[in-house]
Amino acid sequence: MGAIETIEKRQLAERPAMKSGDTVRVHVKVREGDKERIQIFEGLVIGLHRGGTRASFTVRKVSFGQGVERIFPLHSPTIQKVEVVRTAKVRRAKLYYLRELKGKAARMKDAGRS
Repeated sequence: MGAIETIEKRQLAERPAMKSGDTVRVHVKVREGDKERIQIFEGLVIGLHRGGTRASFTVRKVSFGQGVERIFPLHSPTIQKVEVVRTAKVRRAKLYYLRELKGKAARMKDAGRS
């Protein structure tokens, strides 16, 4: 292991195993002036980008009829925790096609059912 990997290993945070199609609840620390609070962002994971400390994941939700996507660095200290709420059966790694779908067409099949 090189010097860079040794330093990066200490910065990795413990996160649950997640994949594309999972519905997750991300607890994010938000600073407003001198106060800090936890804000929850719940949505569907539409993509994971691996890469050690540079790993990130994209979460999409529909809020008041408007699609909202956020890219979270996986090992960021601003993320307090990530909960996997539901797992869906998907057939591809990136679910960017969901951007064009709406309503019932944008729903995913549950992993328990076939």
